Amino acid sequence: MIIEGFIALYILMLAAFTGYEIISKVPVILHTPLMSGSNFVHGIVLVGTMVALGHAQTPLEQAIGFVAVILAAGNAVGGYVVTERMLEMFTTSKKDDKKGDKA
Repeated sequence: MIIEGFIALYILMLAAFTGYEIISKVPVILHTPLMSGSNFVHGIVLVGTMVALGHAQTPLEQAIGFVAVILAAGNAVGGYVVTERMLEMFTTSKKDDKKGDKA
C-alpha cells in the first residue's frame, strides 16, 4: 500500500513537531549521550540508503539513492564531529601552570 502525498506530508509534519517537542525538553547535561545514540541511528540510516541504492534499477532511482547515500554519510560524519566537539568541552586542560618557577 502506497501512502498518499498529503498523508505522508501530515506524518512528516507530525513527526517533526513531536521530535522538536521531545528534544527541546531534554536537559543540557543529557545532550551528549543523546548525540551518541543518534549517531548510531545515523549509521543505520546510512546502511539502509546503501541497500536501497544497491536495489535501484532505473537511472532516476540510482540518482536519488546516490544523493541519499551522500546526505546520510554527511549526517553521520557531522554527528560524530559535533559529538567530539561537545566532549572536548568537558575535558580538563593539562597546562603546567608553574607560577613560582621563573628560571
